[in-house]
Amino acid sequence: MYLQQNGSIVARSLAFEQMANPYPEEPIVVEKENNITLIGINRPKVRNAIDSITGRKLSAAIAEFENDPKADVGVLHGIGGSFCSGYDLSELAGQQEPQQALSIVHHPEGVMGPTRRMIRKPLVCAITGYCVAGGLELALMCDLRVMEENAVLGFLNRRFGVPLIDGGTVRLPALIGLSRALDLILTGRTVTAKEALDIGLVNRVVAVGAGLGQAYNLAMSIAKYPQLCIRHDRDAAYYGTFSAESFEQALEREAANVTVELLQEAKEGADKFRQGIGRGGSFSGIKERKLPDWERAEMKHESKL
Repeated sequence: MYLQQNGSIVARSLAFEQMANPYPEEPIVVEKENNITLIGINRPKVRNAIDSITGRKLSAAIAEFENDPKADVGVLHGIGGSFCSGYDLSELAGQQEPQQALSIVHHPEGVMGPTRRMIRKPLVCAITGYCVAGGLELALMCDLRVMEENAVLGFLNRRFGVPLIDGGTVRLPALIGLSRALDLILTGRTVTAKEALDIGLVNRVVAVGAGLGQAYNLAMSIAKYPQLCIRHDRDAAYYGTFSAESFEQALEREAANVTVELLQEAKEGADKFRQGIGRGGSFSGIKERKLPDWERAEMKHESKL
């Protein structure tokens, strides 16, 4: 198990990276902890480069997470020191017929995984070591990114004439703006953790060895809230950014997708507020609980924002 009920998640994630790989034959490893699903890319000998078989298995693992009623948030990470070094170029080099390569490129969901569609539930990426080329496209597929301070980002595929075909040219400009995106896409230069945070490419920068643990903590800070509301607002944000033809259409879709079930969830929250929970900063009558370190850290980060 990556995570267990007791002990420090950060310490366990670091200890795991120092252990011998217990899953040498499985390119994708899935673990479940509470309502969090951890999906690990497990090809450390090639810095977790993804071939076509691994890409299909990653798509299947993410689809299973989306369809699991007990899973609310996912964490995508790499096993063995790096998140993902991109597409396994040895597979491309071994293709004798151009049509074989085209069949891989034209896979409906994407080469690296389900990168050509929107994931239906929140997904957090833990960036460690190398997160380059198609690996960066995978990270962009996720909603939020937690990056270790010594990790490296960049479209290093530029050096070998390999195009971006897993959503990088679509998602990156929306995240950081066209000018900055073109800088990274055209030059293929590397990006440090500090710059990535400054330009909005990642959401958190953490100490070396803490990436998986802090990504899990961030996932927990999302999973603790009512999920119908989370998914409605997330879907509306993506639709307004990528799919709406106009501002008015985005607003219309935001309201139209409110369901009876969502209103019931909202009513339950309103009833709690009416009872005095949280109103005016008063939580009288509610049994206080000791906040774990990860939640204190997340609250501190939110207060700074």
